[in-house]
Amino acid sequence: MSIKVSIIVPCYKQAHYLEQSLGSVLKQTYLNWECIIVNDGSPDNTEAIAKQWCDKDDRFVYLKKENGGLSSARNAGITIAKGNFILPLDADDLIHSTYLEQLVPVLEHDKALAIVSCYSNFFENDINNIIHQHKPKGEDFKYLLYTNQLVATSLYRKSCWETVGGYDETMKHGFEDWEFWIAITKLGWKYKIVDAYLFYYRKAKQSMLVNTINLHFEVNKAYIFKKHKTLYIDDFDNCLTVMFHQQKALRVSLANIKKSREYRIARGLTKPIRVLQKLLKNN
Repeated sequence: MSIKVSIIVPCYKQAHYLEQSLGSVLKQTYLNWECIIVNDGSPDNTEAIAKQWCDKDDRFVYLKKENGGLSSARNAGITIAKGNFILPLDADDLIHSTYLEQLVPVLEHDKALAIVSCYSNFFENDINNIIHQHKPKGEDFKYLLYTNQLVATSLYRKSCWETVGGYDETMKHGFEDWEFWIAITKLGWKYKIVDAYLFYYRKAKQSMLVNTINLHFEVNKAYIFKKHKTLYIDDFDNCLTVMFHQQKALRVSLANIKKSREYRIARGLTKPIRVLQKLLKNN
């Protein structure tokens, strides 16, 4: 029997979470899968853990490569994947035991679909400690232009990955999955959301997503806009509306911060420092 689904698990400095992630793969009620663990030059004990799982079940495959970033690791795993369907899974996240059982038939039976996703639970420390839930919307690229509706862990056709040339390996600071979904759906492919909470995203204080939002949000978003600029030009009026709405929301947020009691207290405490800086500058 040929393999239907290839699950790609890149790992870099996340060996301490890898057991849980791979455990959620092993619990799948749908059995026709392989899981490729990609060691992206990780300096921890990723290799030892990965090989233990390969010994436990021959559906696990180990691939080691030099560090190249998340896009590079995913591409490397998908390159050797035997499945027609691909499921990326980060080493610190988990999937429900019926994830594949519920999503594979949807993608299998509708040839117009490129991607199938689901609702997501965001948890902290323990999978039962749900702090946020996400219900993505839409069906085509228009819903993806200004916000990423789809989590990275969505099931898609390997042929779509081949068509768009894989994940953009120049995007080393996040949003590579967002750009990937746009690249696929702008060709006319559709996506579908299964209305069940089947994906568990680990909310960590330090993570790639947090780092992206704090340090690389504007640069990454500008890159996506430029790479797919014809889409935004065609949607010019709406694009302006969205941009000015976001600008206004930021201005209102900053104004509210300045009105807050905490801000006034902080200003009072730092006033002597500002006075001293001014005196030193004048001298």
